[in-house]
Amino acid sequence: MPRVLVAVAVLAIYVYGIVDVIRTDKNLTRGISKTAWMVVVVVLPVVGAALWFIIGRPRGSRPAAQSYSRTVAPDDDPDFLRNLETRRRNQAEADRLKKLKDELQAKEHKLNGGASGTGAPGEGKGKGSPNGSHRGDKHSQESHHPETDSHGTDEVK
Repeated sequence: MPRVLVAVAVLAIYVYGIVDVIRTDKNLTRGISKTAWMVVVVVLPVVGAALWFIIGRPRGSRPAAQSYSRTVAPDDDPDFLRNLETRRRNQAEADRLKKLKDELQAKEHKLNGGASGTGAPGEGKGKGSPNGSHRGDKHSQESHHPETDSHGTDEVK
């Protein structure tokens, strides 16, 4: 029974020593580097762990935590997220205004086109033309004067 307790104690010291070396910050180890301490504890189980606890382990209270300026990922940066939301809102508003502007222009074009005869082809044209044809055939006038359009301009079609 005493042999089992000694074996369990040796194993516990060995495992605790390895875990403690792994969890210690590499800047806080004393004597040799953290990697060298790992090798010592693994190669010399009881002696290495004892040396780690006596020589290598940091003593007393740890120094004040150093403030490292680290880069924050964009998805973790509150300023970036706020700016992203603002840009999304601005883009949505710009899209909405563009859609409204296009609708307004279409309505104006429709109103102006129907009243002045400059709308879509065939809109308000052909009927009651000056040559007296009432068939709705806008090409009848063009057949007599191919160099002019239905408005009497010199535009060639």
